[in-house]
Amino acid sequence: MKIKTFIADAFTDKLFKGNPAAVCILKEAIPEENMIQIAKEFGFSESAFVIQKGPADFSIRYFSPVTEIPLCGHATMASAKVLFSEYPDLDTLTFKTQFGHILELRSNNNQIEMVFPVHETEKSPFPDDIKNAIGIQNIINCEYNKDHNILMVEIESSKQLEELSPDFAILKQIKTTISGVLVTAPSARDGYDFEYRYFWPWSGSNEDPVTGGVQSFLCKYWSVKLDKKILNAFQCSERTGSMQVELKGDQTIIRSNAVIFLAGEMNQLIKIL
Repeated sequence: MKIKTFIADAFTDKLFKGNPAAVCILKEAIPEENMIQIAKEFGFSESAFVIQKGPADFSIRYFSPVTEIPLCGHATMASAKVLFSEYPDLDTLTFKTQFGHILELRSNNNQIEMVFPVHETEKSPFPDDIKNAIGIQNIINCEYNKDHNILMVEIESSKQLEELSPDFAILKQIKTTISGVLVTAPSARDGYDFEYRYFWPWSGSNEDPVTGGVQSFLCKYWSVKLDKKILNAFQCSERTGSMQVELKGDQTIIRSNAVIFLAGEMNQLIKIL
């Protein structure tokens, strides 16, 4: 079975910015080991595997080069961009994830709008060995999100956030059960409310260029802290990326866009399940 495949940069409207993801359009399911092999071959933080189930209904699974990921914002955004391009008559579509999330996507005014759940966080200690390896001096707050298995750490300023230079060799040697550490701070940039970076050498790449799935808890955290329902977020990673987020009842609305870099066909024949 040959696989129609795309690469798209998500959370940006410019090529070579945002977060690149591979999007593989499957006709039928393939073994998990093949999906991990494909994700490893692409080498992106996530690759998405999509199967059409109905006219506007699709299943989606996400894999890093190491493991399956429950929910991924940038690979969802990239997949939506591809499907809206492939099916120009669609302006809404639905993704069902392997872990039971039902995601609604809308194409609106040259933007893609994703409807994600709202996830809670709880107070947590921040291990000193991880703190030191990331290069953080002082923290404002540390909380844990069980849905993504992520520690969220707030620090004082976006300048400090941008200047962080983690020692990933040390981080990889630290034994931990968490998937990654998200570091966030209020933004000093015009037009933005908060910034963040995501380090996850234990379950993916060293640093995710731009991640959207974390907005399921990060949006609520900053919405409560800043007393705002609609906020603008900036990821100050090397590639940079941005999105507007809105806390709307039990929904997290994420608005941004993606750019398709490549479209082709995977030549490798893969055994169907």
